[in-house]
Amino acid sequence: MRRRTSALWFAVAFGLLVVLGLGNPALAADPTGTWKWTVERNGNVVENTLKLKLDGSSLTGSFIRQDNETPIEDGKFVDDKVTFKLTREFNGNKFVMFYDGKLAGDVIKGTTKFERNGESQSRDWEAKRAK
Repeated sequence: MRRRTSALWFAVAFGLLVVLGLGNPALAADPTGTWKWTVERNGNVVENTLKLKLDGSSLTGSFIRQDNETPIEDGKFVDDKVTFKLTREFNGNKFVMFYDGKLAGDVIKGTTKFERNGESQSRDWEAKRAK
């Protein structure tokens, strides 16, 4: 009887470990969804929307500002870090913006880098998951 009880407890403990081990990926961070933040430029507040979809470690999606939708490029998500770039056009000039951020719960906080007038610049950004 004692041996049977020990075997039963071992089986229960092992089963619990397997279930908890398999449950971890389901608890992993996932940037899939809609993210929003505002930016103030020249006294105007502009809302930015970022739509992301995760597939493995690849991110696809789009960036929307004032009804202009731009697909993200080279999107990646590794170790809770979001990276992508945008190629946009303004007054006939194309420019590239590089975004990186760290996902923590329902917030992505990071930096965007770009060139303006031949100088490298960066700005902080913090997006919140839309509910």
